[in-house]
Amino acid sequence: MNRKEKFFILSIASIISIFSIKTPLVLAVDQSIPSHSMTTENLNLKTYMKQWETAPQITSHYDQNNPASSSPLLTWTKNLNAVRYEIEFFTTLPDNLQNTQLSRDHIYFARNIYSNGYNPPLAKFAQELLGKQALYWRVRAIDYDENPISLFSVPEALYTDTTKENMNAPILTAHYNQGNGTTLLYPVYSWIPNNGAKQFEIELLSAPPENHDCITPSRYRIAAFTTKLCDYYDKQPRSSSKPFYWRVRSLDALGNPIGVYSKADSFTVTPASAWQTAVYGDSITHGGGHMSYGPTDWEYSYETYLNFPVINLALSGDTSEALMDRFDRDVLPFHPHYLIIMGGTNSLRAGISADSVIYNLETIKIKCLKNNIKPIFLTLPPINPENIKKVFGQDTAPDWKNQMNLVNQYIRSQVYIDIASALPCNNGILNDNLALDGLHLDVVGKKIMAQTINQVWPVITKQADEQVVPADSSL
Repeated sequence: MNRKEKFFILSIASIISIFSIKTPLVLAVDQSIPSHSMTTENLNLKTYMKQWETAPQITSHYDQNNPASSSPLLTWTKNLNAVRYEIEFFTTLPDNLQNTQLSRDHIYFARNIYSNGYNPPLAKFAQELLGKQALYWRVRAIDYDENPISLFSVPEALYTDTTKENMNAPILTAHYNQGNGTTLLYPVYSWIPNNGAKQFEIELLSAPPENHDCITPSRYRIAAFTTKLCDYYDKQPRSSSKPFYWRVRSLDALGNPIGVYSKADSFTVTPASAWQTAVYGDSITHGGGHMSYGPTDWEYSYETYLNFPVINLALSGDTSEALMDRFDRDVLPFHPHYLIIMGGTNSLRAGISADSVIYNLETIKIKCLKNNIKPIFLTLPPINPENIKKVFGQDTAPDWKNQMNLVNQYIRSQVYIDIASALPCNNGILNDNLALDGLHLDVVGKKIMAQTINQVWPVITKQADEQVVPADSSL
């Protein structure tokens, strides 16, 4: 979830309700940057003052025996500390090429790449070379402030064959039901765009599409969504005894197709799977972080690191009231034995009182116990309002810390796991290195969450099993 330039994403964030913040995703519009609009010196002031991370490893290889098309997909290993990547192309390799600096000799340069895959517009800058001689390219990771964090990859030769079929559809990157924590009631669809796309249409289907490599909708269409981002958060819960199928096609600014629909992928979310444990909450539970990673970047979901299987019933942007209101619809059909609950952060940031959040959480607890579901609460992690302001352009309620302490006091009177105490903070403020945006924990934070849960899980489940409906419950 991303931005093109800081002022642009902040202007978008400023109009988004505080209740609907998700980790922001990349805009599809390609942004060309003049090759020499910045000096090498300005871009690399910290070259000799920092520890570089390992360079990305290129994973797409197009040599003379296996040339690419004139519009190929280039891929490399993911850097979990990157917000985006920058890439350079050359006609020949310069003699003085350094792996810490941009070169003045590139013929094309882009730094608007928010995933570890890219479909470059080769015809735009190397039309006369396609099918005739090799190009060369390399890539490196950069951070939120556009500073490089890794070395450049080893330059890779790129041979092309103009008779080969071009990449003419997005490449899906969200793949479900492939490991722990990879089943989401509220799916998120993500992809790598094909060159030239300005917006996208996502098609959700009840069966595999009958029409492949086409631009016409399937007769099995359940729903369709459009977005200018390279992902889409489904606003509806998707549960069925049968698999869902989905695919994406690119559109131009006027809504005309660019290429064809992608290959379809499937996912299954069904109560028949008899999940013993479910997780329930907002975006911290739904997954994602570090600006460019969403819930289907599984490294950014704490559920990935748990020692036991779970289904994810969380929804990004939820308040504690929203969690209370959708409980009957979204939790009861799955009827897990244990429900791990963490919610209220969005409410407290918006200035809603601790008393209101506690009421919502208590209501959820009683609903659980009346339906023979054992609730296990997680204390709310600290946040960093300065970073939230920097990234999302939104203020945090001035009394958030006191209100969060009151909510956590309540949680600590329940069957609970103390996530908050496990996360390093400074005077109650979450450390910068645990959440780039001050809210969504990054990989280290998600691992700390999971480790804390794993360590006490055998004991805490025994405590949870001893819970009964309060005698004075009026629900």
